[in-house]
Amino acid sequence: MAARAMLTIKSLTSVLQNGAKSAGLGLVAAYSRGLQTFTLPDLAYDYGALGPAISGEIMQLHHQKHHQTYITNYNKAIEQLEDALAKGDSAAVVKLQSAIKFNGGGHVNHSIFWKNLTPIREGGGEPPKGSLGWAIDTHFGSLEALIQKVNAEGAALQGSGWVWLGLDKEFKKLVVETTANQDPLVTKGANLVPLLGIDVWEHAYYLQYKNVRPDYLKNIWKVINWKYASEVYEKESS
Repeated sequence: MAARAMLTIKSLTSVLQNGAKSAGLGLVAAYSRGLQTFTLPDLAYDYGALGPAISGEIMQLHHQKHHQTYITNYNKAIEQLEDALAKGDSAAVVKLQSAIKFNGGGHVNHSIFWKNLTPIREGGGEPPKGSLGWAIDTHFGSLEALIQKVNAEGAALQGSGWVWLGLDKEFKKLVVETTANQDPLVTKGANLVPLLGIDVWEHAYYLQYKNVRPDYLKNIWKVINWKYASEVYEKESS
């Protein structure tokens, strides 16, 4: 039982790390007492730089409070896991899986999300070019059609979660998927690579848009960093 639990938890951690690696994220920041620990990544822009699409107040709270909380709890769960494995406490190992998935997923997802955004003055909202632009036209008909699909699925998602544009490496096609809570896209399929993820938890928009999620989804495209998505697509589709 303990061996099976260890394999399960290692598989779960591997899923999170592989999802991050595919998106070009280096999330392991340091080691503490021999354990991998994770730290809050810096943003490539100031908190207020995404306005008026996303306010500086939202960005600061989202980054410093919400993302940091996922990291803190992820590190705590990993430390508890190591202790449980050392003691052979299989029940504790199994119990910790949900905390690792939720908080580890929150860290992976938000680390992608920050890279998916960029100020308008630095190219935010500029349509994708090259092979990703061609692939979007091929699979969805147009960028406008893709945006409509993402917005519709994001608005319809019940509760909290994410809406994704991903690359299915097995079938070599683009897909739009939603995930609940902080589940990373890779939980929908081992061959799925996230190109673009939009956080539809209320903490991502409520201070500015109240409960009108569709308005948030409409405006976020003004600061989407298609250059980053294109770089990931080029790397993973070659």
